[in-house]
Order: sequence, then structure tokens, then C-alpha cells
Amino acid sequence: CIVTVGGGLVIAKKLGIDDLLVSLWISGLNTAIAFWITTKIKTKILNHPFLWSLTFYAVTLIYLLISKQIGHRGNTFLGIDKIIFGMTAGLFIFCLGILIDTLIRLKNKGKVLFYYQKVILPVGMLLLGTGILKLFL
Repeated sequence: CIVTVGGGLVIAKKLGIDDLLVSLWISGLNTAIAFWITTKIKTKILNHPFLWSLTFYAVTLIYLLISKQIGHRGNTFLGIDKIIFGMTAGLFIFCLGILIDTLIRLKNKGKVLFYYQKVILPVGMLLLGTGILKLFL
């Protein structure tokens, strides 16, 4: 996943895609992988998806700092580095989509409103977040 992050940002820059938008999706992918990993882990101590999400977030940020992809002058949004802002927003937006899915399931006694709701809501939230942030760039 780390190789994808570094390569993804380089390729996106060459294609002219803003760092904020790419990092938003990288963080969403990290969170999705974290939630998937917890379904495979049988130990209760390590079976917390938000802990894994924060771990992936931290590891990715450390990698980006070491590879000097964060901290470039003029690459800011609201005074915050675009990559850090995008990764943070991606984490919160994806988790919000998961929370909405969980609340819908609780309200409907464990049933979904539509097929693939568990996937569509977080990805849809990322699409919405991307669209909103694109308006401000």
C-alpha cells in the first residue's frame, strides 16, 4: 500500500491532479483496507478498525514525510499542507460513510436499504467530498 501511495502521488502530479484530491482517495483506500483487515483478524485486541485506520494514516504520513512529498512551499489549502489536509479529510469522510451505513442498519434492524450499501455509502461520500473540495481548488 505504501508503494501505491508514493507512486500514486507522482503519477497524479504528472497527470495534473491536485495533491489534495489524490490524498483524499489514498486515505479512503487505507481506511477501507483497515476495515477489511479487521474482518480477517480473530484477536479482539487487534480487531479494531479505527485503530488500524489511524495506524495506516500515521504510517502513510511518515512515509510521505520521509520521501519529502509533504511540506512543499505553496502546496497548501487553508494554511495546511494539501496532502495532510486531504488525508485527514479522507479518513473522516470515509468513516462518516461507514457510520451512516451503521446507523441505517441499526434503524432498520440490521437490514440495508439497497444492495452494496456498505460499499456505496463510503465511496459515495468520498465522491461528494471530492466534488466539494474540487470547487474550492
